[in-house]
Amino acid sequence: MPNLGPEAKSYLEIFNQMPAIQSMDPKTVREMFAQAPPVEVELAPLAKIENRFIPVSKDEEISIRIYTPEGEGPFPLFVYYHGGGWVLGDIEISDASCRMIANRTGHIVVSVDYRLSPEYKFPIPLQDSYAALEWVYENAVSLNGSAFKIVVGGDSAGGNLATVVSMMALDQNGPQISAQVLIYPVTNLGYNTASYEEFQQGFGLDKDLMVWFGNHYIRDESDQKNKYVAPLLAEDVSNLPQALVITAECDVLRDEGLAYAKRLKDAGVIVDAICESGLVHGYFTNMAVFPERIKGTISKIAQFLTETNQTIKNA
Repeated sequence: MPNLGPEAKSYLEIFNQMPAIQSMDPKTVREMFAQAPPVEVELAPLAKIENRFIPVSKDEEISIRIYTPEGEGPFPLFVYYHGGGWVLGDIEISDASCRMIANRTGHIVVSVDYRLSPEYKFPIPLQDSYAALEWVYENAVSLNGSAFKIVVGGDSAGGNLATVVSMMALDQNGPQISAQVLIYPVTNLGYNTASYEEFQQGFGLDKDLMVWFGNHYIRDESDQKNKYVAPLLAEDVSNLPQALVITAECDVLRDEGLAYAKRLKDAGVIVDAICESGLVHGYFTNMAVFPERIKGTISKIAQFLTETNQTIKNA
């Protein structure tokens, strides 16, 4: 039997009473979540929170939210990409977690509201994400941040975007990224690991739901093998930034996250891999149900980033 923690059991009892997301179209799902009553959660204190629009192409803009912690700076920077299978979610879904990351790690967090599929299929969400990284790098001084200390991170599809942005930065000789924080990332669209078999139904992110997300994101079958969609399939992952890979024990994405951590490590990348026991997919941005577990995960992120900054200082 799966080792579900008490918070996860309570969460799944409610979640599994909802209509199956994969039985609806994306617009209907977004409307359903938008109509849900707001949940009051404890919000971390910060010096400043600012919403801005930034250009991602000649004619298009996206929104970002900038979380600045207390202190004098210049601060290291953390570019965060939210989850939601490239189809759902926005900067509101990760607001409480991003506040806590900024407060606990002493980083300016820039949360990116990339455009969503299927209206904007691959590679547009990725291009938005990379454009946001370039904007943060170019505007680091005006943000009171350090362009030499940029971390990328995200959860689920956002974890996918974070590591793929790291690949793009390497391939295009773009901004230098000091570290990547990948929280239960999507690293492949094969849907065929042991964790997919074990947790395929009833654990929040069903296998059928993940297929629904993937099919809305990609344009055709060839995208499924593209390293910018499935980084686990990349021929070369050496020279990527050091990584913290966090997986949830009872999650279909667990094994591909662990496999990606191993690929990075085997390629000579410094990697910390953590599997959070008893947890399910989506816990990291659900502050109402998992506040203490989120705090615990962010403490591990803070420790990792402290060690990363020390490595940079000694280099």
